[in-house]
Amino acid sequence: MAPDLLLPTNHQIMRPDKDRFLSEENPFEAMMSRFDRAAELLDLEPGLYKVLRHPEKQITVSIPVMMDNGEVEVFQGIRVLYNTSRGPAKGGIRFDLNVTMDEVTALAAWMTWKCAVVNIPFGGAKGGVVCDPLKMSVGELERLTRRYTAGIIATLGPDSDVPAPDVNTNERVMAWIMDTYSMRVGHTVTAVVTGKPVEMGGSLGRREATGRGCMIVTRDALRHLGMEVKGATVAVQGFGNVGSIGAQLLQGEGCKIVAISDRTGGWHNPKGIDVNDAVEYVKQHKTLEGYGKGTAISNEELLELEVDVLLPAALENVITTKNAAKIRAKIICEGANGPTTAAADAILDEKGIFVIPDILANAGGVTVSYFEWVQDRGGYFWTEKTVNDRLEEIMKHSFAAVLQLAKQHKVNMRTAAYMLSISRVATVHRLRGIYA
Repeated sequence: MAPDLLLPTNHQIMRPDKDRFLSEENPFEAMMSRFDRAAELLDLEPGLYKVLRHPEKQITVSIPVMMDNGEVEVFQGIRVLYNTSRGPAKGGIRFDLNVTMDEVTALAAWMTWKCAVVNIPFGGAKGGVVCDPLKMSVGELERLTRRYTAGIIATLGPDSDVPAPDVNTNERVMAWIMDTYSMRVGHTVTAVVTGKPVEMGGSLGRREATGRGCMIVTRDALRHLGMEVKGATVAVQGFGNVGSIGAQLLQGEGCKIVAISDRTGGWHNPKGIDVNDAVEYVKQHKTLEGYGKGTAISNEELLELEVDVLLPAALENVITTKNAAKIRAKIICEGANGPTTAAADAILDEKGIFVIPDILANAGGVTVSYFEWVQDRGGYFWTEKTVNDRLEEIMKHSFAAVLQLAKQHKVNMRTAAYMLSISRVATVHRLRGIYA
């Protein structure tokens, strides 16, 4: 789907292959501008460049659902398989009113590069349904999920397309997808999704995996820059699964968490915040609103605090050309997908901020999803220690590989991560050739 054309402003970027400007916050264009930079440095041949710049499949389905009041509503569902040259497509499914084809395609491409940068044998996919799950009952959500699954079932399978939870979806939604697929094929297929309940083939350590991956690469970045891990100050935007677990694990390594926030706002305490206490508060009150153990600050103010590490683990496009010059962190670990716009990258570079890009920083989740898939297919399940040890090995090796490439080519970590992942996908395409 072509993005909407916009008039140029100071906060827009140009596609290199088109004489036009597009929104700085367009997710697909932001991803592709980084792809183009890496492809240029790799001297990617024109034909392969064209192949990797286009998704393999973009599926749109109508989802009629009988609502609790007896009326029928029709929702739109999307599934994008961006590239499957290295293995089955892998990517989450989100339920949200803001789901668009551009967003889903960008996220599917990000998944392609993310899987390649940590060298796991998956391609990239993403899916979504345009809906407001907060206004739907459990029964309505189940009927929506099962009908969406039926609509895309031709692509699903442990050897072809393996979904996972994403925004507003969870273990229960994955259980419904697995059951719908299994009923259709006539036998239980646990490996068709990941992020399932442990009782039905989920992996130990999966819930903590993304936050744990953020902790591992942040710790390695601090050491690389000659900074002490113990006592390093950290601000965390987003106190959901990734942000809260990342904060807990960094605190466990000796870091001082000085600011946390969620959609209701944030709290800043230079003496340090007891993350475990904050997690318990959120369990009881659902949000950080009213927490009170520090000075109240906005999400925007949190981003601009003078800290050693900034962990944006909430939304896309929170660091833009409007605020990048005000960022004072020494390290940014991108726990969220796409928290920094492409146009803001140059500003952060100029300030000398060390950015651990999203396709590396938050790849712990898909890595342990891979472990879950392996365990399901083998019918043999690992201890949580085994999962965590193997995750640490992969994250440390991947960080070192990206860092080495960044030094070799004198580029930032984001460009190096894209170069590494694109080169791995391109290599497989060269070996496989084009089927005719």
